[in-house]
Parts: sequence; C-alpha cells; structure tokens
Amino acid sequence: QLTLCLTVQDHRYNIHSQLEHLQSKYVGTGHADTNKYQWVSNHHRDTLSSLVGHPNLLDHVAIVEGESRGRARFQMLQKMILPCGPPPGKEEENQ
Repeated sequence: QLTLCLTVQDHRYNIHSQLEHLQSKYVGTGHADTNKYQWVSNHHRDTLSSLVGHPNLLDHVAIVEGESRGRARFQMLQKMILPCGPPPGKEEENQ
C-alpha cells in the first residue's frame, strides 16, 4: 500500500508540474490569480483570432453580418483590443 500511495502522490506532482508548465507557456490557460475578467477576455480574444484566422469562418461571419470580409475582419480585430469592455474596478473585481 505504501508504494501505491507514493505513486499516486508522484502522479499528482507530475500533473501539477505539467499544468504549471502549460500556464507559463500559454497566456490563455490562466493561473491561480486569474480573475473572471481576465479569463473571459482571453476566451473572447481566442475566439476572435480563430474567426479571423480561418477564412471560411470569416466568410460566414461576413455573410451573417452583411459586411465585406475586410470590414468584418477589421471589426473583429478592433474588438480584440478590449473584448469585454474596460476592466472592472478593484471593488467590483472582488465580488
């Protein structure tokens, strides 16, 4: 039973070290101090960059909005600056 307990602890340590490595390598994966606003902003930016980066998805968005591809791309790139509006104040962040 002792060896089983040690392997479970080793496995947990391995998973945590892999997670820390991913969090340091990729910004969008978050970390322990990531608040809701940062997480949602990263999610929106990832979605918008995927839409801009895949021509078929960009065509779909342009057709749905009734805009040209260039205009739809420009609007999505502009949304990426502040995808969820201005950041909340310190009081609002803690709630």
